[in-house]
Amino acid sequence: MLTIYHNPRCKKSREGFELVKESGQDFEVREYLKEPVTEEELSELLEQLGMAPIELVRTDEKIWKENYKGKDLSDDELVRVMVQHPKLIQRPIVVKENKAVVGRPATKISDLLG
Repeated sequence: MLTIYHNPRCKKSREGFELVKESGQDFEVREYLKEPVTEEELSELLEQLGMAPIELVRTDEKIWKENYKGKDLSDDELVRVMVQHPKLIQRPIVVKENKAVVGRPATKISDLLG
């Protein structure tokens, strides 16, 4: 079963959602702004993505620029910041088994669905 971490207000996330839907595979939707991830979940996602926490941060968001930009934060601190402010998490994230991708560009999702 696939899981998509989705923000329906985000155009890129909606595009990713459509790709997952069109794949015909069973999937569940996690609207992570309504149902936030825990630090443990986010750490597991980062492992599946093969990314460092800073790579998952949306650094153009106002919250980031006003509160965190230029600060030297550890990986654990970055995870806590994203859990506290889920809007900072890149989206969509699609998970299949033990592998995950950020759907930017959406073709990365197609590769995962393969």
